[in-house]
Amino acid sequence: MSTARSSAFLVTIVVVLLAAGCSPKRIAQPTRPTPPTLIVLLPDPETRATGRVRVTNGFGFADLAAPRAATRVTADGPPGVSIMSDADVKRLFGEALAALPPAPRHFTLQYRFESDELTEESTALVPEILRTVKLLSVPEVVIVGHTDTLGERKANLALGLKRAISVRDILVEVGLAPSTIEVTSHGEADLLVKTPDKAPEPRNRRVEITVR
Repeated sequence: MSTARSSAFLVTIVVVLLAAGCSPKRIAQPTRPTPPTLIVLLPDPETRATGRVRVTNGFGFADLAAPRAATRVTADGPPGVSIMSDADVKRLFGEALAALPPAPRHFTLQYRFESDELTEESTALVPEILRTVKLLSVPEVVIVGHTDTLGERKANLALGLKRAISVRDILVEVGLAPSTIEVTSHGEADLLVKTPDKAPEPRNRRVEITVR
């Protein structure tokens, strides 16, 4: 009886092995090659300054440090460096660049000595500031007042704020909502031209305006 069971067990093993040999084999599917990744270094739209970036993979690296420097990163070799033409940049990235918000505009207004009255040159600049603001559907305006180091620090902080508020009032008068304007003062804490204390430097008596 044990012999019969052993034979049956052996037959079962053979059948299983035969079935395994007849089962369809899985064929390895070819893997799709990874498409190359294009990286291009473009100047900052506001400052026009170009930074620096290092691109690496398992085969090496590429340093991008010039305007329109480009590299293609692949899975089978080190990245190289080339300079992309203006035409190719516009062709490949023109739509994306056009969708970016416009770069902020910066204006500097100069003031008369110990006054919140603009110089003649700065008064002539006001219409351009107003045109820039009106071109934006939802403008954001930051106004920062500055002074020179003549006078007390606390008084200069107040004078810088007085100057900034006078510019805000001009913009509000032409219809700009006060809620879109941020006003502050640095007084003598952020000098354009470094001077000792109690120095009457005209270039430090200013209001800086950023429109974005």
